[in-house]
Amino acid sequence: TAAEFGGGTGWTLYPPLSTSLMSLSPVAVDVIIIGLLVSGIASIMSSLNFITTVMHLRSKGLTLGILSVSTWSLIITSVMLLLTLPVLTGGVLMLLSDLHFNTLFFDPTFAGDPILYQHLFWFFGHPEVYILILPAFGVISHVISTNYCRSLFGNQSMILAMSCIAILGSVVWAHHMYTTGLEVDTRAFFTSTTILISIPTGTKIFNWICTYMGSNFGITHSSSLLSLLFICTFTFGGTTGVILGNAAIDIALHDTYYVIAHFHFVLSIGAIIGLFTLVSSFQENFFGKHLRENSIIILWSILFF
Repeated sequence: TAAEFGGGTGWTLYPPLSTSLMSLSPVAVDVIIIGLLVSGIASIMSSLNFITTVMHLRSKGLTLGILSVSTWSLIITSVMLLLTLPVLTGGVLMLLSDLHFNTLFFDPTFAGDPILYQHLFWFFGHPEVYILILPAFGVISHVISTNYCRSLFGNQSMILAMSCIAILGSVVWAHHMYTTGLEVDTRAFFTSTTILISIPTGTKIFNWICTYMGSNFGITHSSSLLSLLFICTFTFGGTTGVILGNAAIDIALHDTYYVIAHFHFVLSIGAIIGLFTLVSSFQENFFGKHLRENSIIILWSILFF
């Protein structure tokens, strides 16, 4: 209701569409930027809350070394938010300044650089993928360990793998920008680092499968089925990501449905399965009673297929 039209800039807010009257509505761009700033502040405050709680308010004798994988996933996610959100905040504030205060950060006519915004945006945009999926890793680890009454296979290696994913995932943002004309050395670095992420990711899959194989192989709960579905879909989506990590192949596949399929298998389906697994596993805490297992499976089947 604040603007007659949408911004018309795409979800990435790339200049010059977002920094000039070329957009459908500059007011809509303002609203989008303000919304990003407010949600960013909320995320930063939540991250500080999580980290402070874990570091200073945990039970006596509960050291970091024996914390659960799910708790570690929240810690790592919070740290990633604290490191990357200020960069996005700076980028959108520069957009706002170009739009209303006659600065020239992204105007190439006056020695500005529109590619700079892409770097600022994707420095947050790619870690955001892991910010969304890391809590799901924690949920799946907890559910598999709890439902099969076994300690998670390679518990410490799982924490190390998530930490490596967070570190590597924060330095590969430019693989979204291969088509902008990056030099050969830069493409080589981002290609190799992107493919390197498959090692800790494979470690997680290996640990989950080993935990499952060490049990009685039964599907004792709807959350068990959902966790196995998560492993299958995430493995499939992650495999397509290894292919996209190659700069030469990525240029050919850029803006195709292959990229859309990869992204949605990993995030859209993966994160949603993680959410359903969480609700299914903790349904008594959420609803005060145990829901019918068949109802949960039927609901998921309708949504999935």
